[in-house]
Parts: sequence; C-alpha cells; structure tokens
Amino acid sequence: MNKAGAAGIVLLAGCALVAGCASLSSGGPQASAYLQPTRGNSVSGTVSFTQTGDKVRMVAEVSGLKPGSEHGFHIHEVGDCSSGDGMSAKGHFNPTGKPHGHYTGAEHHAGDLPPLKADAQGRARVEADLEGISVTPGPASIVGRGLIVHAAPDDFKTQPTGNSGARIACAVIVKAN
Repeated sequence: MNKAGAAGIVLLAGCALVAGCASLSSGGPQASAYLQPTRGNSVSGTVSFTQTGDKVRMVAEVSGLKPGSEHGFHIHEVGDCSSGDGMSAKGHFNPTGKPHGHYTGAEHHAGDLPPLKADAQGRARVEADLEGISVTPGPASIVGRGLIVHAAPDDFKTQPTGNSGARIACAVIVKAN
C-alpha cells in the first residue's frame, strides 16, 4: 500500500472514531426540567434526563435548599405548576400501580427519585440511572409530567407520599430538541 492509501485509511478510521464518540456523547432522547420555587420558597434548579437503553440517566442540580438538609424528590402525574403550592402536579407518577418505596427497590412508584442532599451552601447534585421510566413516548414516559422538590426527607415507607412534606419547587419535564 502506498502512503496516500495508508493516509486515507487513517483518515477514514479517524472519522469513524470521531463519529462514534459523537454519537456516544449525545446519548439518546433527552428531556429537561427547570425547577422554580413554589410560593414563599427560594429553591430552583435544572434537571436533565437522557434515555440510555432501558434506563434514564438523570442529572439534577438544585440550589436554595436548607443547608445540610435532605429533601424528597419525585416525578408527579401532571406537568402543572400553576397552583403556587405545587399541588396542581397531583400525586406521584405511578403507571404500574406499585406502592411508594425506595427508588432502587423492587416495589416503588416510577416517580420515586433519589433524595436531594444539600451541602453547607444549600446546593445538591444528584446523578442516577433510573429504571421504570422513559423519555420516549409510551405509558412510562416522563415527558409532560411534573417534578417536585419536597421540604422534608422521604421516609420511603409512608403511603403514598413518603411523608416528605410541602412542595417547595416545581417544574414541568419537557422534551429537549
């Protein structure tokens, strides 16, 4: 093989590698949510959801939380934050009719998420791979649903809410372009 042929193969391999890497970094279908405080609160943040096979990768960054505190965090049935107190988002998203529980347990609502644990500055970051939900259309789709941050920790036992208290931030999950 001459130098030009070898250079072409290297160039082609490089393009294939870059294209492969680009497709890996972009992931699958995506959705996002922009948390806004409910009346009398100051919590805000951004949450992204990316479909990766049969799981959804969630990355949440939230601020305005009570420093050093833990908060329940859930996907709710309805993408409606108009009530001012977050109650218009209705109950936890639960398309399979399971009891409330820990997000890694066999029995839990599809909307049960990892808790938010605030640092000394009142900020929390959570990354998790979640099962039982989807960004793509279907009964497990979270697009168009509500996302709620609660005032208290989730006890993962009390039915149907986890006893996590008032709703201090609300968002609507929307499909990303």
